[in-house]
This record gives sequence, C-alpha cells and structure tokens, in this order.
Amino acid sequence: MPDHLPRRQVLRTAGALGLGAAAAGALSSTADAATQASSIAGTPDKLTAMGEHHGRFEIRKDPFGTTPDGQKVDVYTFTNGRVTISMLTWGATIQRVETPNRRGRTENISLGFDNLPDYATLSPYFGSTIGRYGNRIAKGQFTLNGTTYQIPINNGENALHGGTIGFDKKVWTAKVVRSDKAVGVAFSYVSPDGEMGFPGELTTTVTYTLDRRDTLRIDYHATVAGKPTIVNLTNHVYFNLAGEGSGSIDGHVLQMDAPSYTPVDAGLIPTGEIAPTAGTPFDFSKPTAIGKRIRDDHPQLVIGRGYDHNFVLGADAGKDGLRYAARFWEPEEGRTVTVHTSEPGAQFYSGNFLDGTFQGIGNKSYRQGDAFAFETQHFPDSPNHPNFPSTVLRPGETYTSTTTYTFGTK
Repeated sequence: MPDHLPRRQVLRTAGALGLGAAAAGALSSTADAATQASSIAGTPDKLTAMGEHHGRFEIRKDPFGTTPDGQKVDVYTFTNGRVTISMLTWGATIQRVETPNRRGRTENISLGFDNLPDYATLSPYFGSTIGRYGNRIAKGQFTLNGTTYQIPINNGENALHGGTIGFDKKVWTAKVVRSDKAVGVAFSYVSPDGEMGFPGELTTTVTYTLDRRDTLRIDYHATVAGKPTIVNLTNHVYFNLAGEGSGSIDGHVLQMDAPSYTPVDAGLIPTGEIAPTAGTPFDFSKPTAIGKRIRDDHPQLVIGRGYDHNFVLGADAGKDGLRYAARFWEPEEGRTVTVHTSEPGAQFYSGNFLDGTFQGIGNKSYRQGDAFAFETQHFPDSPNHPNFPSTVLRPGETYTSTTTYTFGTK
C-alpha cells in the first residue's frame, strides 16, 4: 500500500482489501498509516474470520490514536457474524454499526469519524456515552439538599450533555465481556467530586453486548460516594438505516409508543408541561415517515428545527424490566431497528443541527436531517421540575438503566 496516501484514502483502501472495520479503526491511529497498513495486511485471516463465521462471536482490540496528553485510545470490534459493532475507549463511543440489508449487503449505519482528532474537536456526540447528565439543564443550575450547583454552559445559556467536558470526552477503561450468549465490552469511568460542577464521586460502568439475535444491549450502572448527585446516562448514536452518509432520513418510517411529550421553550428547555401527542406532528402511534410532518407549521417544530424533543414513553415494562419504545424502518434497504428500554423517556432528534461542515467516516458530509438519534433517558432539566421523574442518586443507592437496539430487516 503506498505510504503517501492521506488518512481517508488509506481507510478506503483498507476496506477495498477486505480488512474490515477493525482494520479501518486501526488505520486511523495517529501513528504512521503506512506502517500500520503493512502490519494489518499481514494478518488478514483473523479479520476475515470475524465476518464469515455466522453465529460465532469474535472480538478484537486495535489502536485508534493517542490524546494530546498521551492517553492511548483503542477500538474494540465485536461481531456475531451478521452484525458488527466498533467501539472506542474515547467516550465509550459507538463508532460503527455494520448490519445487512434485506439482500444481505452489509453497510455501516452509524455516523462517526475515522480518526481521534475529529472526535475530540468536531463530534456532535456521535455514538458517545453521555454523562454525567444527558440532555439539557436550564442555565446549567440545579439545587440539591439546599445547595445550588453550577455546570459550565455549552448550549446557549444552558448546559448540555454534562457540560463542556462531559463523559463523551473522557478515555474510559475497557474490559472484554464474553459468554456463549453474547460478546462486548464493559467501559468504566470514575468522575471525581466537583467535576463539571457535579457533586459526589461517581463511579460508572456501561456494558455494551451483542447477542445472537442481533440485539445490542446497553447496561448502565453507577454509584456515588460522599454527596448526593444527579445522573442521567444515555448513548447518542446517530443512525441512517440506508447507510452512513447516504442522505436524508425523511423517508424512514417511525412507530413510537409515546402518548405524550414535553414541550420546550426557545432554548429547548422543557416548560414543565406534559402534553399529549395525539392530533399533533408528534404522534407516531402509527407508522409514519419522519419527514411527512417535519415541516408543518407547528411552533414546537419551528423551535427545534424539526424533532428534538423528549417523548414520554407509554408501554408498561415487561418481565425483563424493559418497555417497547420505538421501531424505525428504512423502506429501500429494508433495515429496521427496534428499541426497548427501562427509561421513562427518549429524546427523538432528527439531525436538525448537522450542517455539512465536516466529513464523516465514509468521506461524505453530514447535512441537516441525514441521521436520527433516539436517546433513552429521564427527562431533560428534571432537577428543576419536581413533576418530572427524579434523577437524584444518593450514597448507598445504585443507578441502573438498560436499553436495547435490535437490528433486522423487513
């Protein structure tokens, strides 16, 4: 492989050689690309085995880059033979989700980058594990046990996704999780008391596992020491079921069990109202194309530039503690993703603020409406709304949450 190829060309060449997602991640390290390409090309059998042994779990780790302060970042790639997931220790980030369409053609369906610097400087939370508090807190302030805390504002006058340096910008420790039923990675991070203004030392483990039924399961676990705190963890993976970088998701069909939602003010902060979705563009009780009503003259759609709202989920949890939340379907390729969760809400975001100013992993620009996110969660700004489900975590208590994404075709 020529040693003068730019980083993105090296990535594309690796794909053409059949080296797979893991090799692509390794090639994007900040070390010399040509040296890495030679190393990877010398071990094609191990990489090929991941994609050809259907029903066989495989996992591998490769270097992805190094932070400016010298921390090494790795990419873990795990597969069940049909679905392949690539995750970074940077932000416990889902980098790639590779799934087959109805004709068996496999493509990456999640937005992301092929290199660490872009994640560090450009990423709008692509695939990130979000914390300590997902979504917005009004003016970055909340009061707990009579003490007012200030989180750095980074979204207008509000704090978003944990402040200026949230969990998405941390290097997590990683441990392989593997059984005869699933394979994946457990990521851990300890957030010290006072980090980003939050009280208490928070120890978080988020475990991502892929099973034989093509379900990616995310289990969140957190405890706090010293002081009570607030916690709202989620993942911000962006999907385009037609393939990453393939264009608008307006034609994707969504069915969601959400009889109500939380309207927002001009800063996208909930007003405190819980409003019915029936009779509004927010009613997805029947399968509806995302783009069908997205440009309706509804004040909430105008504020959000589309959908960027918390939906209050309606289904009762099953025996496994999970409730059905939503199903997305892309008619042309036939891919589907079905979401179940233990959370009471989910932020449905239609990619309204993607503006084409950077290129993603497929060397294509991401523009408005080119992907959707479905972030399971407690409600935004909950600490400032007593009528919302509480996000307070106290010493001696354990925060747990589970969300699953099941991939399929129709």
